[in-house]
Amino acid sequence: MLYDAYEWQRSMLAGASAMANFGADWLTHPANPLSRMGGSVMGSALEVFAHASAPRGKPAFGFDHTTVGGEDVEVGEEILLRKPFGQLKRFRRVRADGSEAGEGQPKLLIVAPMSGHYATLLRGTVQRMLPVADVFITDWRDARNVPLSEGSFDLDDYIDYLVAFLERIGEGAADPRAHMLAVCQPSVPCYAAACLMSADNHPNRPRTLTMMGGPVDTREAPTAVNTLATERPHAWFQQNAVQTVPAGYSGVGRRVYPGFLQLAGFMSMNLGNHMMSHWEMFKHLVQGDGESADATKSFYEEYRSVCDMSAEFYLQTVDLVFQRHALPRGEMTHRGRPVDPAAITDIGILAIEGERDDISGIGQTRAALTLATNLPDEKKRYLLAEGAGHYGIFNGSRWRTKIAPVVEEWMAANGG
Repeated sequence: MLYDAYEWQRSMLAGASAMANFGADWLTHPANPLSRMGGSVMGSALEVFAHASAPRGKPAFGFDHTTVGGEDVEVGEEILLRKPFGQLKRFRRVRADGSEAGEGQPKLLIVAPMSGHYATLLRGTVQRMLPVADVFITDWRDARNVPLSEGSFDLDDYIDYLVAFLERIGEGAADPRAHMLAVCQPSVPCYAAACLMSADNHPNRPRTLTMMGGPVDTREAPTAVNTLATERPHAWFQQNAVQTVPAGYSGVGRRVYPGFLQLAGFMSMNLGNHMMSHWEMFKHLVQGDGESADATKSFYEEYRSVCDMSAEFYLQTVDLVFQRHALPRGEMTHRGRPVDPAAITDIGILAIEGERDDISGIGQTRAALTLATNLPDEKKRYLLAEGAGHYGIFNGSRWRTKIAPVVEEWMAANGG
């Protein structure tokens, strides 16, 4: 019922957004005398409303070129492995003569969070690493578009996908071990995959695992997100957070945690900041500062582009990661098999946390270093990014100039 109501509201707002956009263009057009008689103020207000209420789909990464070794090369996307709930995407860097650039550079699998946003949320992460690594990314699928015939998807499946992706990356390579970088939520399944592959002495186990703002042990410095997950019983999430995909989508009938609910939760956490951002956007438009207004628009274009996740994955994550703390307590299993951090002996682990992270508190990611009891100290590293909030860890100037160089250095120090 809630999903149906949301779809009705979204349809209504789509029409209102189109009308507002038309009105904004008319009021601010140079040929319109009203544009010089206060029309620009009303037009700017309509433009802000049009942008805020416009429907959004899956964004594109939009990379055309990058620089590798001082050479400007083209960037193309290719799908190496397709699975029902996600695909392995590679960013192929090609010279003018058609040959691939970056020979000898390390292979890096960036694991995007399955938490309501598309993998394009990590556009800045990918862009920064393209000149120095052969970059792959987990491109998760919107669960509302996955037919029921494709089955379910839970945390165990997520881990299986990661192993399959690492195997595909290493297929036929002289060095079958890639580096892996997990941003936020996937830190737990990535860590679990590293544990299981280490226990098997898997030839494609990651060479390094970098975890950024991940909820490895949410008992450390709990945030509002952690409190929300623990102050209500598991049944509450089943009854209130999970919805059924309505008609009009390929996944009709599938039980999901809708992206619009996740977005509403994140927006409400910092509602004042979001309102101020739109107020500043309005002022920039009135003043004719389109460049500053566009920066705000670009952020919210991505931030408001949301997707659904399967109910099984969502509920299992709430239960194991946020309520039972199964991994740090030594109680996590994968298809009945214990996940043992002590099995990790040769994977370089880098834990990165933001000083001002209000989603994953300080110490939650660092716990991964303590849990890996058989990993030598020289294979462990911790970085506290001063002044960085949650999104600043993997995007923006701090990521580009302060954090990414540490990731590069860590990969180089561990064989790539």
